[in-house]
Amino acid sequence: MFRGFGTVVNVATVLAGSGIGVLLGNRLPQRTRDVVTDGLGLVTLLIGALSAAAVRYSRLASAVGTSAPVLIVLGSLLIGGVAGSLLSVEYRLERFGSRLQTRLVGGSGSAERRRFVEGFVAASLLFCIGPLTVLGSLSDGLGNGADQLILKATLDGFASVAFAASFGWGVAASALVVAVVQGSLTLIGGLVGGLLPPAQLVAITATGGLLLIGVSLRLLQVKPVPVADLLPALAVAPLLTAIIAALRG
Repeated sequence: MFRGFGTVVNVATVLAGSGIGVLLGNRLPQRTRDVVTDGLGLVTLLIGALSAAAVRYSRLASAVGTSAPVLIVLGSLLIGGVAGSLLSVEYRLERFGSRLQTRLVGGSGSAERRRFVEGFVAASLLFCIGPLTVLGSLSDGLGNGADQLILKATLDGFASVAFAASFGWGVAASALVVAVVQGSLTLIGGLVGGLLPPAQLVAITATGGLLLIGVSLRLLQVKPVPVADLLPALAVAPLLTAIIAALRG
């Protein structure tokens, strides 16, 4: 089993699940597709909450102190959000999705375009910012096996069926983002992943959990949280953890 195998499997399950979802979606009424999307939003909320609970893990508290973990996550979201908004990450991702829609399915009406872009953006965020994405890719890059990514691939396959039933082929396009993001993280894991302390991995997990909650709010149509603009927080979290740990030392 080669390094990067988990990402290959993940891309395949997203494409296969999307194809099945599109076939099912054409045979399901809109109300049923809306219910499926709401159910996926609730499950995403649960996964995000469980991941965010990592902020209470002893490995993080022992490195930075008991009062610092929440502040690290807060600081990561604030700093990352400012950086992401200045870089217009959300806008660029949506524009990329719009261009893909034009190339792949042609210049259809505005409603179809919005459906494609929303499916692409929501699926890309859901498939790429969870803790299994980071931890699984790093583990694969370190040569520790692709078990975590294969588990993630299975979950993403089922999720893509539900997504594509509601949003169509935009979900399949997110496989490109999965390949780039997880492939890059696998490469990074092979280069520097072994140097990342457990406390910093926990900080990434907790921050990623909150971003997943933001994705769930979008799916449930509670609030269109610009989660993509918050993605830099995943890079800020380990940096803040390292700084605070060094100051305590």
